[in-house]
Amino acid sequence: MQIKAMRDVFLQSLYEQMETNEEIFFVAADFGSPILDKVRADYPTRFINVGIAEQNLVNVATGLALEGFTVYAYAIAPFITMRCYEQIRVNVAILSQVRPMNINFIGVGAGVSYSMSGPTHHCLEDLSIMNTLPNMEVFSPADYMTAEAYVKRSLDIKQPKYIRFDAKPMISIKETINDFEKGFRVLQDGKKVAIISTGYITQKTFEIVKAYDIHMIDLYIINNYDKNLLQKELDSVETIITIEEGFKNCGGLDAMINSHFKKSKKIINLGFEKKYTFEIGDREFIHEKNGIGKNDIINIINNEFNTI
Repeated sequence: MQIKAMRDVFLQSLYEQMETNEEIFFVAADFGSPILDKVRADYPTRFINVGIAEQNLVNVATGLALEGFTVYAYAIAPFITMRCYEQIRVNVAILSQVRPMNINFIGVGAGVSYSMSGPTHHCLEDLSIMNTLPNMEVFSPADYMTAEAYVKRSLDIKQPKYIRFDAKPMISIKETINDFEKGFRVLQDGKKVAIISTGYITQKTFEIVKAYDIHMIDLYIINNYDKNLLQKELDSVETIITIEEGFKNCGGLDAMINSHFKKSKKIINLGFEKKYTFEIGDREFIHEKNGIGKNDIINIINNEFNTI
């Protein structure tokens, strides 16, 4: 079973596209990878490193996008979303409503994938704040094959996108190309209880639910999925559990599900409480400190089955 980083397979596929598509520009905020070394060497006129200056990254990327180029702006996830949020809001979200532009913000380090770096590098707010912006598609893959498949959509869909990648290499859950118009995939069929998750949490939860009769859904486009299809998928379900590696009840994944199903289903929202974690440890340690450790999830599932 192969283990790969989402960003590596995405950037490799994008590098291959740059050979025939001269409209692609790549802009980085002094954040590299081995594949970007090839991009810089082979396409030096279409690679720009603006330095540790994410606000300027957005400004430069916007200018290129307004000239008709397809632009990829690349930085660490908390910095590309929060350090320059006003630039994204004004230059991209607002302006793209009247001037079409294809600009793709790639943030690496979703959730607490930089677990040992502390709260400055934990990215728990990005789902909420990027989801708040009109005209911005939010893509949150759970594995590298989903990330790789999204390259084509990122080229074809002429609108701003936030591409949220985990920092850690992981396996691919399913060897199928996903339907991005649908925006979600069913990983396991179940009857009474459904779990909806995104990103790394899908990988973690999928291993847990194999022991249960649970309908497991990976929502990889947070704000642009087919709501009617998801409604049909959940018709027979009585309880929905949402799990995300972000602050719960703050406008992220759970907000989308709650707004569509709160009148017809019992919903349990799991995620981080609104506090930062200063203790240093691995990812599961941080999850346990915030009520979404493996045993926490198992206990909640068991309790739900006992009450059905």
